[in-house]
Amino acid sequence: MSTRVLVPFYSTYGHTFQMARAVADGAGDADQTTVRLRRIPELPASRDALSGEEAYEEAQAAMQDLGEATLDDLRWADGICWGTPTRFGNMSAQMKQFLDTTSGLWMNGALEGKPAGVFTSTATTHGGQESTILTSFVPLLHHGMILVGTPYGENEALNTAEGIGGSPYGPGTLAGPDGSRQPDERELSMAQNLGSRVARVAARLK
Repeated sequence: MSTRVLVPFYSTYGHTFQMARAVADGAGDADQTTVRLRRIPELPASRDALSGEEAYEEAQAAMQDLGEATLDDLRWADGICWGTPTRFGNMSAQMKQFLDTTSGLWMNGALEGKPAGVFTSTATTHGGQESTILTSFVPLLHHGMILVGTPYGENEALNTAEGIGGSPYGPGTLAGPDGSRQPDERELSMAQNLGSRVARVAARLK
């Protein structure tokens, strides 16, 4: 029986999208796993504010062929890896708005017992790499989801004093103050590890 992993994410300039693809690759490498990569819908106010920015327009165009995440996707999944850039140490408004539509699932316990992980992107090392993931755990715990992180034993890159993204709570990447930095191999490896771990935990629970 196939294990189903969903990777819903929001990305403004494409950094979280790159991490999402790595998470999906890691999940897809697990035995008998089917993966859905879905984007969280943009908010009209954000689209209006960012329209005309070349980096934003290019990133959105690169994601336009992906389907938008739905509540049926959440029901379908055996495990979920959520991706969001940080907004002042919290998840993005787009992700929060989507989660705020899941009260019906909460009332029915539809997500209870499903493993979940979170990955993020920040402009700087101290921009919310840990707090964004930790605060994102709160609504997932309300849903009764089982949290999955990225442990030191499986992610050698965490044992470093260098300025890279990621933590034991989940993968992360740094975009740089001007957004020009792209995810490096160590960050993408942590993302793949999260996808693989969520897939393996989901399979065992299933």
